[in-house]
Amino acid sequence: MTRKPLTADELNELVAGFGKLSRNLWWCWDQEAQDLFQELSPRAWQDLYHNAAAVLHEVSDYELRVRLQDAGFAGRVRSVLHNFEAYLAEKKTWCHQHAPELHKNPVAYFSAEFGFHESLPIAAGGLGILAGDHTKSASDLGLGFVGISLFYREGYFQQAIDSNNWQTEFYNPVDPQNVPVEPVLDAKGGRVVCEVEIGMSRVHFHAWRVNVGRVPVYLLDTNRPENEQHFRDLTLRVYGGDSTTRIMQEILLGIGGTRLLRKLGVEPSTFHMNEGHAAFLTLELIREKMASGKSFFDALAATKAQCHFTTHTPVEAGHDRFTPALMDYALQGYHASLSVPFADIMGLGRVNPTDAHEPFCMTVLALKVSRAANGVSELHGEVSREMWKSLYPNTPVEKVPIGHITNGIHLLGWMKGTVRKFWQKKLASNGDGAVKLWDEKYGHEWAAAINHTDFWGKMADPEFVSDEELWALRYKLRRELIEFARRRLLLQQHRVTAGDFIRFDRLLNPDALTIGFARRFATYKRAPLVFHQLKNIVKLAHDKHRPVQFIYAGKAHPRDDEGKKFIQQVIHLSKHSELAGHLVFLENYDIHVARQMVSGCDIWLNNPRRPLEASGTSGMKSGCHGCMNLSILDGWWREGYDGTNGFAIGHDSHPDNIAEQDRVDSANLYQTLTEQVVPMFFDRDAQGIPRAWVQRIRRTMVTLVPQFTTDRMVKEYTQKYYQMK
Repeated sequence: MTRKPLTADELNELVAGFGKLSRNLWWCWDQEAQDLFQELSPRAWQDLYHNAAAVLHEVSDYELRVRLQDAGFAGRVRSVLHNFEAYLAEKKTWCHQHAPELHKNPVAYFSAEFGFHESLPIAAGGLGILAGDHTKSASDLGLGFVGISLFYREGYFQQAIDSNNWQTEFYNPVDPQNVPVEPVLDAKGGRVVCEVEIGMSRVHFHAWRVNVGRVPVYLLDTNRPENEQHFRDLTLRVYGGDSTTRIMQEILLGIGGTRLLRKLGVEPSTFHMNEGHAAFLTLELIREKMASGKSFFDALAATKAQCHFTTHTPVEAGHDRFTPALMDYALQGYHASLSVPFADIMGLGRVNPTDAHEPFCMTVLALKVSRAANGVSELHGEVSREMWKSLYPNTPVEKVPIGHITNGIHLLGWMKGTVRKFWQKKLASNGDGAVKLWDEKYGHEWAAAINHTDFWGKMADPEFVSDEELWALRYKLRRELIEFARRRLLLQQHRVTAGDFIRFDRLLNPDALTIGFARRFATYKRAPLVFHQLKNIVKLAHDKHRPVQFIYAGKAHPRDDEGKKFIQQVIHLSKHSELAGHLVFLENYDIHVARQMVSGCDIWLNNPRRPLEASGTSGMKSGCHGCMNLSILDGWWREGYDGTNGFAIGHDSHPDNIAEQDRVDSANLYQTLTEQVVPMFFDRDAQGIPRAWVQRIRRTMVTLVPQFTTDRMVKEYTQKYYQMK
């Protein structure tokens, strides 16, 4: 039967809905929505960082309207838009039931970086990725929540490797017209503009709004004509410049962000500082209260009752410290509005307030002016209490008021489409009425149940998913990763010849045990540790019956030459050693590369120098794909590992001597790899299935995946900290 063409009104409704959808990052964790944008222009989707807003700009209004005359395509668009609008309008969320007061007075979450998606590169690493996942789960749970950060118009650096295998950096402008942001406007349609005092200057800024499902995140931008050029460039790059730039960015984030919320009429119940970068917001809250007539000490107490602080850094160098001279310079204009001796302000950021030579520490300020604080894993909480015990001199270290909430991930945001479709198909094809029961319990949107233990508990049942199906899925994902890696490695060549296409198609082995390592190349993460046993690792790689291969990726901070040397070492081994062809390094690590690797690798390697990994979340992303962790018992893995759901390197302890720790960990890594990992992976039965390996995958899914999510994490923050009275 021929269907009637869409009417003009129906077309206009679909076009408008498509535009609204492209400007809300909900699409980045809805596979059906992503499929629509990819179908519009597969090449643009691939080349424009899977950016829905950019794809829609690539497609003319006329072309879109013509494409929507395809009844099948229009039907899928209508279905996705229905789900999108239903998501935004849902009133029976977890927050409506458990924290309704946060709708009127939301949580204001300040973070110097947010890692939402590869199309918006305004995050440098794990801190930003965690903030992005926190926000997505806040949206899913219906939490009253608003984010504050900066709009970095050149983002974080893009990585290239030169002929000496040395990391070089370059920057690409982030065009607001081509990313999912929109200007923050007043009732008359004009820009909302605020200002903040930096030094003796008034710096003006506007803001961009990122719609993250139900949650708004505001990005502050100083690129305005009335500002001097160096202030216009204040929001140029993530963590750009020297200490002077850093302190100015943090004044803008904390003080400027609070002023923007006031101008927008947002009255937060809690100000959550994600790391110390935003801690200057406490000074602005004190200033407001003093302006209304409170004394400094009363204003300090009232501010403390509003603030919460999360520390992510067990490394001393990771805590921002500013000299008294720099503080005096940067805050001289602002300080005049506080009517408090400068020594009192400095004392808030010092362990010893009377030591005039002690630098001002943003973490100390945050701890002193917060009602509660937490680390991001159980072990990190212990480390943080020890690190900051001098702030609480009469308190036993175990009573130091720093708790912990272990980090998690936004599961749907990290689940690769191949895997999501696999699980959906399994539910749909299960003949025992499972889908009907599922819908009755959780509603028609199966994504609402993906964080629940019920779903992942099914992975223990071979009637639901067989060993053969799981092993076939693992082969499919490994093949997808290897083909992705081959394409990336070819593109990394400075000059490509015809023969390179054949040569690169021979790199890596789809039958090999594939070990992945991808993260910031900070030296404490010890990227080359496995190669300390180089001769033995070469033998493993060349074993024709039990081959092993390695895929590496990651960036070093532009000023971290030691981290760059680690990258150089790994790349040199991949090109000029007997590991060539068995070890590769993928340039320009980002969220997209991470998603490919955590899904396609068999083993996720993590070997930080304990206890310097506060939590780590990359390994959490592997479990739903059937990739297992091989890790030092640090951060989250110390809590997650139970002896059956992955592999541990060493024991729940470590030598105090760094050299000895590296030696012992290297030996333990090789021992675990050769005595447990490799034999179990290649121990196949008559049907060619590694039964013990697949059983360990099942245990990974049952015990780890539903536990280490930001869904669980945000609920904990809400009940433990956001609702504190």
